[in-house]
Amino acid sequence: QVQLVESGGGLVQAGGSLTLSCAASGTISSINSMDWFRQAPGKQRELVASLSDGGITYYLDAVKDRFTISANKDKSTLYLRMNGLKPEDTAVYYCNYLQSYGAYLSWGRGTQVTVSS
Repeated sequence: QVQLVESGGGLVQAGGSLTLSCAASGTISSINSMDWFRQAPGKQRELVASLSDGGITYYLDAVKDRFTISANKDKSTLYLRMNGLKPEDTAVYYCNYLQSYGAYLSWGRGTQVTVSS
């Protein structure tokens, strides 16, 4: 099975930037989208950004104009550039790929992003 490994999280002050990476083992094909999620303490996991196989992007309103999703050409690495970070962005961030038949891959461990005020 494909393994997902998130990295790049850390502790930053408000207004700072981070770039998260998601490494997927093997070759992934027949996917619908490549997605970033986050889960804050006491809250449900929410979709932050999505990149469709056709190159269309989606962003959660709360992060629009601050975050940018991208991927390398073979789709083995997914990125999330995070600018102008706010304390409200503090969460564990996860990546995942939505397969063409409608199922996500197994979840990775995520990477912690903590934004101090």
